[in-house]
Amino acid sequence: MKAVGLYRYLPIDDPESFLDLELDTPSASGRDLLVEVKAISVNPVDTKRRAPKDLVEKTPRVLGWDVAGVVKSVGAEVSLFRPGDAVYYAGSIVRPGGNSEFHLVDERIVGRKPANLDFAEAAALPLTTITAWEGMFDRMGISRSGAHAGKSLLIIAGGGGVGSIAIQLAKKLAGLKVVATASRPESLAWVRALGADQVIDHNKDLAPQLEALGMKEVDYIFCLNNTDRWLPAFAPIIKPLGKMCAIVSAQKPVDLTPLMGKSVTLAWEFMFTRSTFNTPDMIEQHNLLNETAALIEAGTLKTTLTSNLGKINAANLKRAHKLIEGGHTLGKIALEGF
Repeated sequence: MKAVGLYRYLPIDDPESFLDLELDTPSASGRDLLVEVKAISVNPVDTKRRAPKDLVEKTPRVLGWDVAGVVKSVGAEVSLFRPGDAVYYAGSIVRPGGNSEFHLVDERIVGRKPANLDFAEAAALPLTTITAWEGMFDRMGISRSGAHAGKSLLIIAGGGGVGSIAIQLAKKLAGLKVVATASRPESLAWVRALGADQVIDHNKDLAPQLEALGMKEVDYIFCLNNTDRWLPAFAPIIKPLGKMCAIVSAQKPVDLTPLMGKSVTLAWEFMFTRSTFNTPDMIEQHNLLNETAALIEAGTLKTTLTSNLGKINAANLKRAHKLIEGGHTLGKIALEGF
């Protein structure tokens, strides 16, 4: 089968940062599906896993953790899908990624593809949707049925992949008052179009901008960028008993003491936790992806795809990684077909 992989971890401009390869097609067993990959999407986690380091792989490493495709065969223990089903999913960080013609994935973290989306539009959604869903509804305990409607949520980096779906979930399901950060005219327009009630500039101090909106403090904060930079700014603007969630690992020790006086909850969200540790509730990712598919089909949510770079090959993956490393992408980037 065709695949895109690497042996060495190199800067993206290096000719060998990604290679077009021919690999053996795997076989499904147990609860695995063998999926024919139709489209993929690229996320910051891809660039972080490919980041330069002194390591040489003996066999090619295949990255890629957003896939939409068609089930070709199933393992003996599979009960949720059958060959011919169109699916979408984010996969597992501890298994080979989906930048290949065929891909093995556990059925419990796979959802049925939204019927009204093409494969590229569907591939843009799984990883970011799972991250936003788990971060808001599971980690911060926000009700997705509207029990917390009217409460305020600050989303740091609203124009990125996770922010783009988080705004929609927060508005359409939870009924929250959403303040998103953006700094460029195009990102400001993007987050407003997705449903953000207010937009503030993350290149300026947050507190005075919120106060100018009549919001000295917010109930929830969803930090989707640079935890080291942002965490110190949150104590003055989070309400007492408020809740915060971060998705980017800190690169240095963080001081949580300023949060103690307000009894603030800080949670981490890493969407690969369930699949990495084979948690008893792994199937919840199957459930939430299916629920998302129904919401997409009903017109409640929409894809966050903004760019389709064409065929899945080394050259186009290099383009996608370079764009993401530039730090100014809106929504999601997809590649489609081999």
